[in-house]
Amino acid sequence: MRDKPTIYIRTLLFLTDILLLNFSILLSYYFRFDSLDGLYESKYLILVAYLNVVWVVLVLLYSPYKISRSEPLTKILRKHFTLIIIQLLLTTAFFVFQKTTYYSRLHLLGSYLTFSTLVMVFRLVFFILLEAYRKKGFNIRNVVVIGYGELSEELNSFFISHPEQGYRMHGFFDKNPNSNALGTFPDIIPYLDKNDIDEIYCCLPYVRYSLIKKLIDFGEDNLIKVKLIADFRGFSFKGLELERYDHIPVLNITSIPLDDKKNRMVKRGFDIAFSSMVIFFVLSWLLPLIALLIKLDSRGPVFFRQIRGGKDNRHFQCLKFRTMIVNNEADSKQATKNDPRITRVGGFLRKTSLDEVPQFINVLLGHMSIIGPRPHPVKLNEEYSTQISKFMARHFVKPGITGLAQAKGYRGETSTVISMKNRVKFDRFYIENWSLFLDIKIIFLTILSLIKGDENAY
Repeated sequence: MRDKPTIYIRTLLFLTDILLLNFSILLSYYFRFDSLDGLYESKYLILVAYLNVVWVVLVLLYSPYKISRSEPLTKILRKHFTLIIIQLLLTTAFFVFQKTTYYSRLHLLGSYLTFSTLVMVFRLVFFILLEAYRKKGFNIRNVVVIGYGELSEELNSFFISHPEQGYRMHGFFDKNPNSNALGTFPDIIPYLDKNDIDEIYCCLPYVRYSLIKKLIDFGEDNLIKVKLIADFRGFSFKGLELERYDHIPVLNITSIPLDDKKNRMVKRGFDIAFSSMVIFFVLSWLLPLIALLIKLDSRGPVFFRQIRGGKDNRHFQCLKFRTMIVNNEADSKQATKNDPRITRVGGFLRKTSLDEVPQFINVLLGHMSIIGPRPHPVKLNEEYSTQISKFMARHFVKPGITGLAQAKGYRGETSTVISMKNRVKFDRFYIENWSLFLDIKIIFLTILSLIKGDENAY
């Protein structure tokens, strides 16, 4: 009998998460109030119910338990951590909507710290044990490969070198008699009838369409999954998306995570929540203070507005605190070390990156994101787009107040093509590998960089 424990694994993970969530709520409440008595009051029951309902809805929307055998453990952990962050944001919105001080913030913080730790530890232990279980020969998927060649040999090598993923390779079938194969194409159906096969891999370069269709029909009648392998090894791409033009399937090899509507909603929600807090708690009192210092230091406006390239290279007005004397080269000449145009207050603002704070308004307006490639002046884009390959790919997403390149030290003046190439390399990595977890990581890296100081901040 074919081993199909997938549904049991998903159910186990879901039920465990619900238990860990409620256990975390109870444990945190007990440590906060030294008793569980008040937890059963109606208002706290509403909070508990809300947290459970939000988690169930997020599970239905994002399907975090739909995990491929080949999916790295780090990606699985990031996926669940992202889900917890989204739930925390929605819970914060609940607090704002309720306009209440009844619930303990410490209790909520303790609940999420406990829940996120328990979930991550459970996932880690569970999947390590699952991989060990598969290495022992259990939870195995029996597979055959149709078409023999370099591509199918590489697939076989993958199965052999990754026993923890639980694939048992039976062999190949080839068009012509081959000593390395189980047989030729006419032998496939009889072999499948006699053996317990779970998956069929068809290597498209070596197999005719008519045979693939026949195997798909056979697989549907016999509960065998059929997978198609195209040879894209010579292409450099991170994303792959199947699109449909009526009945015609089309592979999009330039797909990025933020092409997905749900991912864009998550990122936009995070941007709105984060920028609103900064504007309300920081910019509300910092803006008049810095505005006064700028006015006392030099003549000119408080804000410096510059046209920069945004998503899809659409232009927008990027806001900064003015750090230079009013000059005619602001749009054409980058700031350099010991630049005589920089004012005394401006030098401090640049060193501490406080000159960028007004861009949280750009974020709230939708021109920018908290994290993303830094927006360049239009002239700089025009200059480097002809010198650096795939430079304009930075504009697939919204520009950011900070980004991976800046967190890694590539900030400020880009005086050489090499320094700009390195910045673009990090920007493209970010775009191709975006996740909410990566955004949060970049925020922490940026804060650490500001604390340590940066010699390029001038």
